[in-house]
Amino acid sequence: MKKPGKDFLFAICCTLACLCAVTTLSACRSSVKPSAESYRQEIADSVSRIAEEYPGEIGIAVIIGNKDTVAVNDRNVYPMMSVFKLHQAISVCRRFDLDDMSLDSVMTVDRADLDPATWSPMLKQHPEPRISLPVKELLQYSLSLSDNNASNLMFDRLVGVAATDSLIATIIPRATFSIAYSEHDMAALHDRAYANSTSPLGAAMLINRLFTDSLMSPDKQEFITASLKDCQTGTDRIAVPLLDKAGVSIAHKTGSGYVNEKGQLVAHNDVAYITLPDGRSYSLAVFVKDLNGNERMASEAIARISAAVYSIVCNNSGI
Repeated sequence: MKKPGKDFLFAICCTLACLCAVTTLSACRSSVKPSAESYRQEIADSVSRIAEEYPGEIGIAVIIGNKDTVAVNDRNVYPMMSVFKLHQAISVCRRFDLDDMSLDSVMTVDRADLDPATWSPMLKQHPEPRISLPVKELLQYSLSLSDNNASNLMFDRLVGVAATDSLIATIIPRATFSIAYSEHDMAALHDRAYANSTSPLGAAMLINRLFTDSLMSPDKQEFITASLKDCQTGTDRIAVPLLDKAGVSIAHKTGSGYVNEKGQLVAHNDVAYITLPDGRSYSLAVFVKDLNGNERMASEAIARISAAVYSIVCNNSGI
């Protein structure tokens, strides 16, 4: 039999090489998308399993790198409680920008006009009968210490509840949240807390935009983000599994609810923006609703979800 010529062998080799290249390219193309999808699915499966262990409704949303989104039990039914103070701070700063006002503007209030029975570190730290503070300090009390008197005062004197609700609807979808009452209103009738609601994704979107977009003048936006990094409430929630991680930055806002007549914890929440040492970041919102348990149990659920998300994000650094 005549041996194949050199031209024939060369043609065969070229064909095989092209087939290998096409096969490799197809494999690469098919592996990229499923990898990203499996990454998101891994997060969804992991946090869903944790949520199902607890006797209440737990909603979770994650936004990774300002693009990949995971949402579990994502409905606009979760009482925000003090998480809405983040919405309030954004609305106050946006209004001050429109009016060309400084956060150093001073507000004065008679101590007798403040609620001595509500959560208020400001009231404890200012024993004087007439309290004068710059708006910047009121915002710090509200964001970092979740002060109810500071929040009520800003709703009364600066930007009202309805105006805050309308302004935030220009930043995140209207259907993802609702703000109808102040802390003062909810204290008078606890069930009103359900009207100040959010979906987990709505809350995650808001804090994500705060850290990745321009929502107001740079100085005011930097002030809010710095205050959230200094948040001193709810450190046993999203933050707790990250505190010993070198180079991890956490900015967050918490909300805590009351126990209803059924013995259920109405709300226990945390929404955070987390930055990793390699520069990657993600937003995480966890809302616990109507839990047949206590605050310790709710904090444990949030912390476990936070640890699971952190682990998966870290282990998928190439995505």
